[in-house]
Amino acid sequence: MPKHFFAFAFLVSIISLPAFSQESQDSVIRQANIRHSSKGFEFSTSDGNFLLQFASRLQFRFASPSDQNPVTFDDFDDQNQRLFKINRARLKIGGHAYRPWLKYYFEYELSQSNLLDFRVMVEKWPFLNFKFGQWKVEFTRERFISSGEQQLVERSLINRAFTLDRQQGMTIYGNLDGGGIANFDYWVAMLTGTGRGASSNDDSKLMYFGRLQWNLLGRPVPFEGGDMEISELPAALLAFAAVTNTSPYTRFSQAGGGYLEGFEDGLPGQYTVNQFQVETAFDFKGFSYASEFHKKYILNNQTNLTTDLGGYYIQAGYFVHQALEFWPEKLEIATRFAQYRPDLSIPENRQSELALAFNYFFAGHKNKLTAELTRFLFQDNTLSQSDETRIRVQYDISF
Repeated sequence: MPKHFFAFAFLVSIISLPAFSQESQDSVIRQANIRHSSKGFEFSTSDGNFLLQFASRLQFRFASPSDQNPVTFDDFDDQNQRLFKINRARLKIGGHAYRPWLKYYFEYELSQSNLLDFRVMVEKWPFLNFKFGQWKVEFTRERFISSGEQQLVERSLINRAFTLDRQQGMTIYGNLDGGGIANFDYWVAMLTGTGRGASSNDDSKLMYFGRLQWNLLGRPVPFEGGDMEISELPAALLAFAAVTNTSPYTRFSQAGGGYLEGFEDGLPGQYTVNQFQVETAFDFKGFSYASEFHKKYILNNQTNLTTDLGGYYIQAGYFVHQALEFWPEKLEIATRFAQYRPDLSIPENRQSELALAFNYFFAGHKNKLTAELTRFLFQDNTLSQSDETRIRVQYDISF
């Protein structure tokens, strides 16, 4: 086992010890309660002040002719990479300590030996909360939704270029409910801006992020794919998010900081990246809809040249049983169209994705089977058109 895993397990055991220890003053032993919920196995004390949740998730995937989304035209040349793999193997530990509003969460990727999330949340008031540590920044709904609760096998073509992924820092967030349509969520964050696992910044500049979300029907749309609850009342949101960062990187992923095509390995403070997105989502009676529209501006501080990027996706899903009784009740159909433009100054350069998926939910997102068919089309004004059709099947289970 990797040494990071042992350190992680030791830290978790230290956090959970108070739930099974004696009171320092009164020497009263807390009684532990054990149960299983959607968060996994739960160990809690009778006074409610300590809670430890322990869960794991496995994701098995078959893909043909390949699994990763194409990035360049060269990716279309290799048509013989059929594969079956364990795509994700996650260990999740969370809960609260000392008070119900003092929460913590860890997430570890066992297959790659990566500590993904570690954070502490102070959530005493709905309108004012605090979070410290490392987590997926709430910049886009698509990225923030867990990979185990997606409607399709994986996130869209544009995710690679526009996600902030995981960062380290602190954020202030909350819900402002004025009644009826006056319902808003907000996030404001200061982050190191060098990606997951970064132990230092490259310069004196931080990443600054903000998101304002209007729940225009008075109810938030859950951060999960599809209308799993078959909502009797409609829920909708309109959100705007923006970020600015100066670093050596032009993109982020689970691996940390990285580079988009056409940008060489950066030096400290070489790239200033400003980006924003407008987002919508809607759920009602088994129908779900989501969209994101992105713009990104990359300034190379060494050459003083700016590259503008753009992209969007539109996604919808429906539990057809709501309209046709013969359709299996637990079978959802979903579709997505995405388009990415790596340089807005060249209108002829476009990358497109059209996907169709079927989800069968044995126990909601905790136990599901997904089959997906995706068509990619790349256009470049200097190259011939390239396309690819991909098939993927995935089984995801949490326990």
